[in-house]
Amino acid sequence: MYHDFMILGGAGLVGTQVVRHIVKTMSPRRVVVASLLERESKGACAAFEREFGDRVCFVPAWGNLFVPAPLAHSSRGELLASAEHRNHLLGAVYGDFEGAYRDNHLVQMIRLHRPEVIVDAVNTATGFSYQDIFDGAAKVREWIGEGGFDPRGTDDLETFLLSQSVPQLIRHVRFVHRATIEYGTRVYLKVGTTGTGGMGMNIPYTHSEDRPSQKLLAKNEAAFGHTGLLFLLARTPGAPIVKEVKPAAMIGYRAVEVRRVTDKHQNSDLYRAREVGLDVGASLSLRDDAATYERDGELAVAIVDTGENGVFTRGEFSAITAFGQMEYVTPEEIAAIVVRELRGATTGRDVISALDGAVLDPSYKAGLVRGVALKDLEAVEQASLTDGSAVPSIALGRLGPPELSKLLFEAALLHRVYGSLTAIIQDGRPLAEGAQALADALAPTQIGRLAPSIGIPVLLPDGVTLLRGPRINVPELLGHSTKVKVEEDSVDVWARKGWVDLRPSNLGTWRERARRMVQARTDLRRAGSAAATIHSYMSDRFDIGEVVAWIFNNEMGGNRVK
Repeated sequence: MYHDFMILGGAGLVGTQVVRHIVKTMSPRRVVVASLLERESKGACAAFEREFGDRVCFVPAWGNLFVPAPLAHSSRGELLASAEHRNHLLGAVYGDFEGAYRDNHLVQMIRLHRPEVIVDAVNTATGFSYQDIFDGAAKVREWIGEGGFDPRGTDDLETFLLSQSVPQLIRHVRFVHRATIEYGTRVYLKVGTTGTGGMGMNIPYTHSEDRPSQKLLAKNEAAFGHTGLLFLLARTPGAPIVKEVKPAAMIGYRAVEVRRVTDKHQNSDLYRAREVGLDVGASLSLRDDAATYERDGELAVAIVDTGENGVFTRGEFSAITAFGQMEYVTPEEIAAIVVRELRGATTGRDVISALDGAVLDPSYKAGLVRGVALKDLEAVEQASLTDGSAVPSIALGRLGPPELSKLLFEAALLHRVYGSLTAIIQDGRPLAEGAQALADALAPTQIGRLAPSIGIPVLLPDGVTLLRGPRINVPELLGHSTKVKVEEDSVDVWARKGWVDLRPSNLGTWRERARRMVQARTDLRRAGSAAATIHSYMSDRFDIGEVVAWIFNNEMGGNRVK
């Protein structure tokens, strides 16, 4: 059983109940209660300590999980108002991954606390979608005239780029992937959302904007985009167990009380209305200065507090929870499902497991057809090479990653020179001589013109001569730049990533690979199906695609686990 927990959104409506259920049923030693604001997190921990005494260590943590740690305690308005902060955020979303990973506030929290279990009860989809890409697009378009972009619109353009939910979601899930593996998290459970409280595209409710709400549909897109990324995370070797519980109704409630509240414009005052005439053709101001109006009290009203969903009046709450509308689910019910899933029960409410059961897996028939297709491909290729009508069917560079094409070309050269994996192992020549033999095979195999033509250069055995075509795919460049500076370690990095590497050292790497593949094939023969794993080389001959697949399985962690 688990002992150390981190509850993201732990001071919220659902998070609070998740903490209570965990303490009551799972006997934790420590629960990290993370919230956006310091007062929320510390207040929640104090309440839990009063409720449960000192049998559990409650640890407060706070800050924006989706931004660099130095910016985690500033509001979004403060971040967007500063050119320096916007630049920092742009780098975190679109810049170098490694730097952004080290800088991210959630990553630093996971590194500090190293929880066994993370329950993420943050309303991620709402947070991203209500950064309002549509308002940002409208502002940017206002700056674009017939003469081109007005440089005064740079602030709006940066804000627009920072409102894109997809890049932020991708970064967030990649950070979760890396941090949970590095710091030993065993279970990651997300409390997600449908974005519409379970209703369809005809939903009559929004977060105060008119309908049909583009922002609400963006929330749905973010919610299920997040689910899709978690589906991938659950199928990643080494990742924690991944689950998602997705409430499809309105969640509530925390309290019923009379409170001074704000409207959609963050106004908490009542004003004496003034009469104005509606003259056809005249303009109507939508934003008057509030100071010019006579104040007539404050907006104090009986409300129901539904946590992250906000506060509702009696009329609003009655309408949205009515039969046939969004209806209603309690945070206690959600928390009970969360804890049952953490304890290993099959609740039928884990969306990731439901997707696993619904997707179509590889089939026996497809395996048979694959063999037929490969034989036909080989026959057609041989006929085309004989009559000179085509080049070898090795790679086009269109299927990534760049290592794929590079490895296929190298394997094709090895096959031409050696013919079998065993011959690679038994070659007694010095590596330099073997590397030169591979270089000599460039012309007979046509790889010397094929690979450079599709952007994959060939690094010759001397390590300083490059055969290239009009374009080079690696290093990959974004933006308008077309040149890179060759640094001391650049060649090694680029050759490993996407160049056909004929240096003696790389031949040494291939000899060791061949030894491991042959040994795995021998083990399979001796041990039978028990030895049939991703470490096995399944083919009974030197097949370049099978060889590269083995490398992806055993050297690059690129295998499927479900």
